[in-house]
Amino acid sequence: MTQRPTLEEVARRAGVSRATVSRVVNGATTVAGPIQEAVRRAVAELGYVPNLAARSLVTHRTDSVALVLPEAATRVFSDDHFFPAIIRGVSRELEAADKQLVLMLAGSPAGHARVERYTTGRHVDGVLFASLHGADPLPGILADLGLPVVCSGRPLGGTTVPYVDVDHAAGVSRAVEHLVASGRRRIATIAGPQDMVAGIDRLTGYRDGVTAAGCPELIGYGDFTRGSGAAAMQELLDRHPDLDAVFAASDLMAHGALRTLRKAGRRVPDDVSVIGFDDVSSAAYTDPPLTTVRQPILEIGRVMTRLLLRLAAGDPVDPFVVLPTTLVLRDSG
Repeated sequence: MTQRPTLEEVARRAGVSRATVSRVVNGATTVAGPIQEAVRRAVAELGYVPNLAARSLVTHRTDSVALVLPEAATRVFSDDHFFPAIIRGVSRELEAADKQLVLMLAGSPAGHARVERYTTGRHVDGVLFASLHGADPLPGILADLGLPVVCSGRPLGGTTVPYVDVDHAAGVSRAVEHLVASGRRRIATIAGPQDMVAGIDRLTGYRDGVTAAGCPELIGYGDFTRGSGAAAMQELLDRHPDLDAVFAASDLMAHGALRTLRKAGRRVPDDVSVIGFDDVSSAAYTDPPLTTVRQPILEIGRVMTRLLLRLAAGDPVDPFVVLPTTLVLRDSG
């Protein structure tokens, strides 16, 4: 078995000291250009591959970033949802920066404790959080330890951890305004979980919209899944059989609502208009195609990763980024 070339061999080939080779390999910018070029040429000629474990001990960097999702695996890897798009966005930015993604699920107390041990142990250079529930203290704990942290969505509990979010309330208010302009007056909502900022802010946007229009509040609750949307829609029909529109706080809940309305003999949009939120890929292929509030999910992942990498580099950043939403008109509403 051929032995891997060593740092000393690279140094002899380049005609420099071992310490100089180490500085160049580890990304130092204080080495003169011609010397850097000689070292890189020697590395290429010998096929030298750095010992990442040893380099980590020297630089205190792992060149890896954790993406923490406090959800069960069945939820994260469900088809056509928020998480695959977030993961793609994060992966693209990390790949461009030559960093490794460490995906960590924390859908149970044991999983959350495992993530806390791993991240506080400095096994990664930074941590991204998406889909936080409640006032989770872990982002603040890691930030207090000096680890770069960025959240997808404004964290609850008053923490000042940097985040990337969208203007949920404004997007939903715009959707309600559209329903009112089309003549709807009994507008219900299937709200999302109230331990998540997305669920809270989207319900706020609905309330703002119906209040401004002088319409009553007709509220059911789900957990952003199809099944919960179907169940909440049935409950709303039982309580308010005269409703003529529904805003569902996620496209998946809107999918479930469409199924329930069809079973109940309600025509969409003739009898009941339906609007969702997210603009997942299947929204254009429901029956009828779903009107929805688009949030740029892929871009959220990319922006939060860029923000984290700038924090890790010590660069100045805008710690609170809010992206716009867009109302996408289709046939359901």
